[in-house]
Amino acid sequence: MTAADPIIDDLRDESDALDALIAPLDAAGWAQPTPAPGWTVAHQIAHLLWTDRVALTSVTDEPAFTELLTAAAADPFGFVDKAAEELAATPPAELLDQWRQTRTALHAALRTVADGRKLLWFGPPMSAPSMATARLMETWAHGLDVADALGVEIRPSSRLKSIAHLGVRTRDFAFSVHGLPAPAEPFRVELTAPGGDLWTWGPEDAAQRVTGSALDFCFLVTQRRPRAELDVVAQGSDAERWLEIAQAFAGPPGAGR
Repeated sequence: MTAADPIIDDLRDESDALDALIAPLDAAGWAQPTPAPGWTVAHQIAHLLWTDRVALTSVTDEPAFTELLTAAAADPFGFVDKAAEELAATPPAELLDQWRQTRTALHAALRTVADGRKLLWFGPPMSAPSMATARLMETWAHGLDVADALGVEIRPSSRLKSIAHLGVRTRDFAFSVHGLPAPAEPFRVELTAPGGDLWTWGPEDAAQRVTGSALDFCFLVTQRRPRAELDVVAQGSDAERWLEIAQAFAGPPGAGR
């Protein structure tokens, strides 16, 4: 077993949970607007399909992925949205089948990545565990958008731990995309897991601290809920600033919900 395998298992389970939510939908369900402006349920799945495709390309065909990077550089803000818009026009049954085939192939390919290999991406190259974690985060976040559109509440699971970990690891990135210097001191993050366990990061004696619900922290770093509604508390000015700008996803700062 590689270091990526448990995260890939979680990614598979998260994808299957979303699949079970959308598979029974009729055409009207796929056309239901989601909290992302201009995006329907079909757009959300189209985006996951496209990103899984390019992740698979990164694993299996680096020259082709390099060409994708060139195309993305020509339209860095509209490249992904355009792809989602085009794929969302696919008939729902075909779109769902393509997502199933692509994600299955991606999960299998990620299991073959050698330890130490860095996969090309739109940001810094990443390991297979990091790629799987990023796909897990995005699948969960877009799944929330779909669930919100359908009026369904998703039960939190231990899979949130990897998403929370990504949220912690991207602290400095969040500062950088806002043109701010990263804090010099490490933070202590203590989050209560869905099952009641405590998940922690950073030294116990750190002056800058973040505490609260793991679910709410994941809502925060994926910008799926406004901070005022969340059980996440900062202690220290740097920690407070982080919670205002935190994002676990690549790209420019989002507008949030």
